[in-house]
Amino acid sequence: MSGTSSHGPAPPPARAAATYLLALLVALAWPATAGAQSPPDTPPAYDVVIRGGRVLDGAGNPWIRADVAVRAGRIVRVGHVEGRGRTEIDARGRYVTPGFIDMMDQSGAVLPRNGMAENKIRMGVTSAIGGEGGTPVPADSIEAYFRRLEEQGISINFGSYFSATQARVAVLGRVARAPDTGELERMQAIMERAMRQGAMGMTTALIYPPSSYAGTDELVALARVAARHGGIYASHIRDEGRGLVGAVREAIEIGERAGIPVEIFHFKAAYQPGWGTLIREAAAEIEAARSRGVDVAADLYPYTAGGTGLEATIPSWAFDGGTDSLRARLARPDVRERLKRELETGSPGWWNIVEAAGGWEGIVLVNARNLANAHLEGRSIADIARELGKEPADAAWDLVLEGEGRVMAIYHMMSEDDVRWAITLPWTSIGSDAGAALRPGGPDVLGLPHPRSYGTFPRVLARYVRDERVLALPEAVRKMTSWPATRMRLTRRGVLKEGMWADVVVFDLERVQDHATYDEPVRFPAGIDWVLVNGQVVLEPGGVHTGARPGQVLYGPGRRVDR
Repeated sequence: MSGTSSHGPAPPPARAAATYLLALLVALAWPATAGAQSPPDTPPAYDVVIRGGRVLDGAGNPWIRADVAVRAGRIVRVGHVEGRGRTEIDARGRYVTPGFIDMMDQSGAVLPRNGMAENKIRMGVTSAIGGEGGTPVPADSIEAYFRRLEEQGISINFGSYFSATQARVAVLGRVARAPDTGELERMQAIMERAMRQGAMGMTTALIYPPSSYAGTDELVALARVAARHGGIYASHIRDEGRGLVGAVREAIEIGERAGIPVEIFHFKAAYQPGWGTLIREAAAEIEAARSRGVDVAADLYPYTAGGTGLEATIPSWAFDGGTDSLRARLARPDVRERLKRELETGSPGWWNIVEAAGGWEGIVLVNARNLANAHLEGRSIADIARELGKEPADAAWDLVLEGEGRVMAIYHMMSEDDVRWAITLPWTSIGSDAGAALRPGGPDVLGLPHPRSYGTFPRVLARYVRDERVLALPEAVRKMTSWPATRMRLTRRGVLKEGMWADVVVFDLERVQDHATYDEPVRFPAGIDWVLVNGQVVLEPGGVHTGARPGQVLYGPGRRVDR
């Protein structure tokens, strides 16, 4: 068989050269066209590969076209990925960003009962910082509480502050007085134990009694303990209305004297006569403090209405001694008359939330906690009072007394222009002030049907980025990812790069939309297609929660585990 081979006759020299050149060109083109696929009998090189998306790293940089490969919970490659993943996600036409971090969450009490946090996941939230009211357990039980979350499994990463009020109530009860030296030392010891068990810092909610009974010096003394353990002081400050600037100054003073970073919760100007000016004056205080070295910043939610208990309309002194004392006082006509007068004159140490809402027309009952009063939900207190033939204050306070639990209301009290302005400040981040829902499509654990529970983060993208162009997309993503991760000292989170935990959101900016409204507050958003938490897919297209619970506890830096 001379001059032949088993494959046929040899080509002439010119044809051989052409064939060789064609083969070379195909080989060179292969990585760009089909290199993402390994041979079918090769085990996957990665757990997940997200392909062809517009990758925003979270640090504020413009997007790049890239693949993202994930293995063992971490991002291992950003760029061109040749090996295949066990799960392949086609992100063409979508943005790929770090998972969103909710800086002001209320999920602490519900996660042990339902760790799925579906309303959070479907907003793209992968990490949440709770604890405005503290941990749902006492200081000595925090470690066991966190261990339970880890053992049962949660779908989001979660950390929590411990409240100064928890320490106060454990020592003083609910009385309106300052602690003596010995009592303050006992409160400090409680804060010490909380920080050692993993709390992220100390909170206050200074419009609510008994937290409102704490003076500045008391809070400084407790904050110094949290500061020794690397904690943060976060506060629902004492006044968010007429006295906003003074309340911001107090928060800054506590941080400056205690040597602790300060986070101001849900930064707002809830006082109509001060719209357009108060928020800027408060921001100027923060800027001045930062310029002299005070580590202070704030978070906010993108809505013009707040939500809290209807009992917030009652001056704080009436709560001295606790719930039974309040009920006894409200039963006395002379006390009610005094309380009504203080709605007009003000009361020391109390933020007048009725004034902030512009009167009773701006306060809407949303959860009566009583079947007999449920038909009144969705109506203003002024409207309810007219139907019942009562003064608005009496109507509101009777609803409080008749509630089997905390009666909840929506307070329309902020300016959209102020929200737009505050969201652009470089040191503001996003916090929903809402918890995970016990049941998907139901209100959050607070029993407060506010659209922020289902819409906060998609609303930032849809309204303030795409529709109104208040924020550029990289900056909006920074505010929801790397900035809160940096602020909370969360290691290996908040940025898409090799070595980081793979908390990832894939969304379509053209389709992303918050659907929750004040009238329909528990509607899920659209456009958030995929969510990964620590490298595991938790949300798939169509809003399908996979049931995965790969979330981790985010421990504070002061944690000390004795084994």
